[in-house]
Amino acid sequence: QVQLVGSGGGLVQPRGSLRLSCAVSRSIFSLLHMGWYRQAPGKQRELVAQITSAGITNYADSVKGRFTMSRDNVKNSVYLEMNSLKPEDTAVYYCAAVLVGTGIFWGQGTQVTVSS
Repeated sequence: QVQLVGSGGGLVQPRGSLRLSCAVSRSIFSLLHMGWYRQAPGKQRELVAQITSAGITNYADSVKGRFTMSRDNVKNSVYLEMNSLKPEDTAVYYCAAVLVGTGIFWGQGTQVTVSS
């Protein structure tokens, strides 16, 4: 079992910045592929960013150039640096971990609201 605890959400004005964090419970963190997803009201959950166990990142087109995902294999954590935030970035953001051959594990979600 892998437990994830996300944090860092909040209310921010358009063009502002936020940093999300996700702490992972297991020492196998370095083996995990990690991702940030988001779900806005009335919409399906979508992948925002992902980082492989080797540190390779990939981003949704809607956040490229604005969001940066990183990982710290010493602190068993991943981060999502979000800059130039837009109202359409408003959603609940979920951290996810994939252990190949086992499955996907989800954090509890953290609300991000972009509004003036």
